[in-house]
Amino acid sequence: MVLVAENLTKIQSTIQTACDKSKRDQNEVTIIGVTKYVTIERTEEAIQATIENLGENRLEGFQEKYNHFKDRVKWHFIGTLQSRKVKDVIDKVDFIHSLDRKSLAKEIDKRSARPIDCFIQVNVSGEQSKHGIALDDVESFTSSLRSYSNIRVVGLMTMAPHTDDDEVIRQTFQSLREKRDQIRNKNEPHAPCSFLSMGMSNDYGIAIEEGATHIRIGSKLVGSKTSEV
Repeated sequence: MVLVAENLTKIQSTIQTACDKSKRDQNEVTIIGVTKYVTIERTEEAIQATIENLGENRLEGFQEKYNHFKDRVKWHFIGTLQSRKVKDVIDKVDFIHSLDRKSLAKEIDKRSARPIDCFIQVNVSGEQSKHGIALDDVESFTSSLRSYSNIRVVGLMTMAPHTDDDEVIRQTFQSLREKRDQIRNKNEPHAPCSFLSMGMSNDYGIAIEEGATHIRIGSKLVGSKTSEV
């Protein structure tokens, strides 16, 4: 059985090392426990280990976990969200990490009874297999959301390429941070863009060194269906 608390201690140590290296405060980094591959029982273990933010990327998995845990945690929808399914999550999630098109923004704005904190998903690497807006289009897309009163762009999100080349990963995260800074410096009320959602189990240390505020950790924290980590 995975001891999530022990895994969390190791993760926190890596976070501290990365923060020390980049002269950051560890409290600036939010761990999102990605529970998409694990049971209710394992998710409970994560909550007991003081994980306060959970991430799901499929509607069915999100609904199952939400129905069980309700408001005990903050909920992050981190996967591709189809416009027709917005109505099923909008009153339950605290953050959406995958805003990448106007049609989705329009549906969020229409369905929500309150402003929703959204990360714009950016395809920094340009890989066809990844969702997200091209880096060059992020500023114009962000500005185009100005009229949607229920959309609050709190940051940018990306996934690094699947590679063992740390410099490629680092450059991806650097590029997102630079784009975040450009948008944040515009001081648009609808887009404070303070946050960076980047870094997963295999690259979160690099992500933190490059400014990540939200890291999405699955297997290294809670294990998976096939691995106890």
